[in-house]
Amino acid sequence: MNTPDDIARPWLASYKEGVPHTFSGSKYANLGAFLEDMFARHADRPAFSNFRRTLTYRDIAERARAFAAFLQNELGYKPGDRLALMMPNILQYPICLYGCMLAGVVAVNVNPLYTTRELEHQLNDSGVRGIVLAENFTRSVAGVRPQVPSLRDIIVTRYGDEMGAFWAPIVNFYVRHVAKLVPKYYLPGVIPFKKLLKIGRTLPFTRYDAKPDEMAMLQYTGGTTGVAKGAMLSHANLLANATQINLWIVGGNIGPGDVIITALPLYHIFCCTINSLGFSSCGVHSVLVTNPRDIKSFLTILRRHPPTMLTGVNTLFKTLLNNPAFRRLDFSRLRYVIAGGMPLEKAVSDDWQALTGNVIVEGYGLTETSPLVCVNHMDTATYNGTIGYPMPGTDVTLRDDNGAIVPLGEPGEMWVRGPQVMQGYWQHPDETRRALQDGWLKTGDIAVMRPDGALKIVDRKKDMILVSGFNVYPSEVEAVLAQHPAVLEVACIGVPSEGSGEKVKACVVARPGKKLTMEELQKFANAHLTAYKRPKVYEFCDDLPKSNVGKILKRELVAREKAKAKG
Repeated sequence: MNTPDDIARPWLASYKEGVPHTFSGSKYANLGAFLEDMFARHADRPAFSNFRRTLTYRDIAERARAFAAFLQNELGYKPGDRLALMMPNILQYPICLYGCMLAGVVAVNVNPLYTTRELEHQLNDSGVRGIVLAENFTRSVAGVRPQVPSLRDIIVTRYGDEMGAFWAPIVNFYVRHVAKLVPKYYLPGVIPFKKLLKIGRTLPFTRYDAKPDEMAMLQYTGGTTGVAKGAMLSHANLLANATQINLWIVGGNIGPGDVIITALPLYHIFCCTINSLGFSSCGVHSVLVTNPRDIKSFLTILRRHPPTMLTGVNTLFKTLLNNPAFRRLDFSRLRYVIAGGMPLEKAVSDDWQALTGNVIVEGYGLTETSPLVCVNHMDTATYNGTIGYPMPGTDVTLRDDNGAIVPLGEPGEMWVRGPQVMQGYWQHPDETRRALQDGWLKTGDIAVMRPDGALKIVDRKKDMILVSGFNVYPSEVEAVLAQHPAVLEVACIGVPSEGSGEKVKACVVARPGKKLTMEELQKFANAHLTAYKRPKVYEFCDDLPKSNVGKILKRELVAREKAKAKG
């Protein structure tokens, strides 16, 4: 089906002054040119901090070039070769990411918490020649190396490798001997990261002049819908999204002097593009949080580096708000807080604004769109329940099951078109054909468009529950139950029902110290939801299964339910 280009774009009338209505592309030919300009403009400004160590943009540039030179000269990497990066948020990550981009090597981000099965699948599917990993994940790689024939080069870094002469031995001793985070392993032929940089500094470096449509990153989907697939993101894709971000924040005065707390993993597309490309190009100082689950250390970082900016997901904000020590922090410097990755709950947003005086600006994106598609205005006054407006140069239409555009105000599947949309799924042509049609990406998300062009996500198409012929969107039910003062987390799924086909089941986690009963929640739901939307089954849980960025994995809840049914 071909879609005419004269589609309605009501969101353009809602753009702030200075935000362009069209997108003519990045002024840079590739990410290498983009990075070299960034390094030159912000050379002596702080770029990244981790623990007690700060590297300037000049420091990062020097190390990234040395890393690229080693790949080119010692290991013989050619443009298009793939290198896996398997690290948490440590200083070595941006060095390696930027080094890959300078050399034309395709970066393949890997979640360090992957199981052996998941790791083996991604390394084999991507066909990586090498991997850079933090040493406490070496046992995982050792376990799959015999099953990954393409894996030749293993580069291992210790947490303290970039901490400086004083702190490096202290950090490495603590990680290895006190915290005991490094298991025994056997990996012959390992290349130490520090040795690599030392040699790389002596080698000639030539920045690869990539064409815009050459692949820069192979970013795997989170795997929440089955076997993970690699989204092929080109230099043009990533440059477009980084540029779109900067066009959107025009007038926000974001730049040198701003401090952004990077708590979400950089190997996730959200922070990889938005923080390490978009905001870094403005000269922002990014403070890396290696383990955001260690709330005590996280709070120490927030005190040491009072942020002006923060990116996160609903789960992170909720965790912080539930910590009494966090609520005592000084938020006077905080200006912008951006949420993505999962729906933002109104209760969380309202509590955050009441505490900090800042509105959480909600956006929407996908791995397949590099990632940002929509975002609210940076000066949004209060929670509005929407994901905002399509970015400059981005078209969004809402379609029915036949691919026809639905009337304004009616729910439909989001189809997205723009310069940030991926080239396709790596080695999955059938999946690519199903996802991309005439340049449009079918997102699988159901949304409603307001008259001003703002979009509200109703739910994932596949998560929709059909009760007696009525569509029930779990996110709506979850949003209602989450407002109960004793509810910490909730996820709703559909379970079989003889009378109605399906019925709603709510899996609920109570706040610490709070007691909840089914009768209490039923009464609450009765007051806020029409009959067919109300959960008929409640299960109280200690916790809910989550992905690496805190997204609740409903497929695991569904799998548990099916296992129970089988007995």
